[in-house]
Amino acid sequence: MMKILVVDDEKNIRKILTDILEDEGYTVLSATSGEEGLQILEQDNIDLMLLDVKLPGMDGIEILKQVRKDFPNLDVIMISGHSTIKTAVQAVQMGAYNFLEKPLSLHKIIVSARNIADKIKLYKKYNEEQKDIESHYKMIGISPEFEKVRTLIDKVSKTDSKVLIRGESGTGKELVAYAIHNKSERKNGPFVKFNSAAIPNELVESELFGHEKGAFTGAEDKKFGKLEVAHEGTLFLDEIGDMNLNAQAKILRVIQEGKFERIGSNDIIDINVRILAATNKHLEEMVENGTFREDLFYRLNVIPIHLPPLRNRIVDIPVLLDYFMDYYAAELKMHPKKMTPGAIKLLQNYAFPGNVRELKNLVERLYIITSGDTISEDDVIPQIRVVQPSLKKGAELLEITNFAEAKKQFEIEYLKEQLDKFNWNISLTAENIGLQQSNLSRKLRDLEIKK
Repeated sequence: MMKILVVDDEKNIRKILTDILEDEGYTVLSATSGEEGLQILEQDNIDLMLLDVKLPGMDGIEILKQVRKDFPNLDVIMISGHSTIKTAVQAVQMGAYNFLEKPLSLHKIIVSARNIADKIKLYKKYNEEQKDIESHYKMIGISPEFEKVRTLIDKVSKTDSKVLIRGESGTGKELVAYAIHNKSERKNGPFVKFNSAAIPNELVESELFGHEKGAFTGAEDKKFGKLEVAHEGTLFLDEIGDMNLNAQAKILRVIQEGKFERIGSNDIIDINVRILAATNKHLEEMVENGTFREDLFYRLNVIPIHLPPLRNRIVDIPVLLDYFMDYYAAELKMHPKKMTPGAIKLLQNYAFPGNVRELKNLVERLYIITSGDTISEDDVIPQIRVVQPSLKKGAELLEITNFAEAKKQFEIEYLKEQLDKFNWNISLTAENIGLQQSNLSRKLRDLEIKK
């Protein structure tokens, strides 16, 4: 509940204000002089100060000046029965929330106190939301690979250049986009996300550009698209490789001209927005296949940022584990747990095809299903697919005298192990062993390798 300080040398005024404010549920302290009021401010957390202009010793204007210097976030309502308009204007210019004349209107006092209480609630809510946002978008890592990404973020955030963020699913592309936005001059503007893969093709343009009422069946009201919502801020186009060609053409126009039209309207809308894009697809191959516009690719790919997969930054795994363990202790309201060194080592040897997102989900799952305060190797093993290289098979290969047969068997065993490592994700496996996906698929058919 809000805490209020009343500073007035008149006993009756202090009593009346204390009574009505306590009836409203507020905690009220009082002082007979400005100097006493300043001492109370030093000792207690006060949310609102009711300050008389005419006081013994330092007058109210002098006290207000000191309060603005030492307690800049404190709201002050000035009260007086002998002040001129000039004094009132001076007080407001110095930062007073309001100026009320005696005899006091108790209704105005109550309304002002309620308004300030509402403002404080909103401010606290905003701060909590900001903490949630910062927690959600926090980038964790100490590896050289991750530090390179951080350095690049610092450089590109100072510009308005287009950035294409590339990397496997779960590597944190959205976190990079938000970090660029949050470090840029647009940080006070909106950060708007748009995921092409999560929206049916027929709705992509409506969601992105908005529509007028009656533009198509089901368009019962005017709708502002993500672009308009992101005005003066940043639009993050996630999974840009899944965007259809029509929407690609319109986005290209936005990038080139800063203009677009809502569906069902011929009115041209000017927009000021920074566009960041991300993908886990090979856009160069899509350009060759005609499924992604070449001109859009080059417009977006001004500054590419490549996010390394988690298996290439294993030094970050213990750091990420520490963060997620603390996070879920608070999120799930559970007693903090610890992971044994053996369990951590096991996870550092795991390929994590789902990258950081998979690690985060794994920690949440382990927190819920593990009894006790310690998570061991035995707890982790059932939750992941542990792939161990087979020394026996390697020895058996050396026994084969025919070179062609030995080569064939090696390819079979090697590809099986790599596919197991990436949960039989063909495109992911191909990328990591340096093969085109089509070549890997053909090789699997030729060698008759099946899951």
